[in-house]
Amino acid sequence: MPRAALFDMDRTLVRVDTATLYVRYQRDVGEAGFRDVARVAWWMFQYTLGVIDAERIAEQVLRAYAGKEEAWLEERCKTWFRDYVLVHVAERARETVERHRRAGDLLAIVTGATPYAATPLAKELGIPHVIATALEVEDGRFTGSLRRPMSYGAGKVTLSEALASREGFALDDATFYSDSITDLPLLERVGTPVAVNPDARLKRLAGKRSWCIERW
Repeated sequence: MPRAALFDMDRTLVRVDTATLYVRYQRDVGEAGFRDVARVAWWMFQYTLGVIDAERIAEQVLRAYAGKEEAWLEERCKTWFRDYVLVHVAERARETVERHRRAGDLLAIVTGATPYAATPLAKELGIPHVIATALEVEDGRFTGSLRRPMSYGAGKVTLSEALASREGFALDDATFYSDSITDLPLLERVGTPVAVNPDARLKRLAGKRSWCIERW
């Protein structure tokens, strides 16, 4: 049975929050102002504390995408990744992914972001599997709603278990790298949890449980 290495994206594979980079891109192309930047900063602060209502925020943001073509967002995110995200991909992340690849481990990104944001990174790092927050699409256009479960908190466990079932690996033998206390359900589910650039709460917990702590 193969082993698996699962990687969070924001503040793990990428050293910063990609949501912040996306709103910076929107600001640079004239789609966002100071209020939008401040709102995302507030959401990121809540996320760091582990107190954000992720589904409510996601539904609020996605209403603006209702009716837009899926292909539009796919192409947009390719440009955004190249110009705003690529430079922030951690070198230690690249090294760790390669180490697991050489070991023959299955590789997957497990992120609360959308697949449109995560797929360019997966291609850059040669990671074949992406678990992300899927959006409803009908006739090639977004409906403005999520497909549940959202890839957040316990939802990451559900979606990772589905991937394990399809690909024939056991989460009990998997490694999961994450920075956030919000990923505690999956960190507790895998055999080897690794806290990467951990927030304050995860750092304390990882220390108490003797989990590996790394800086990327």
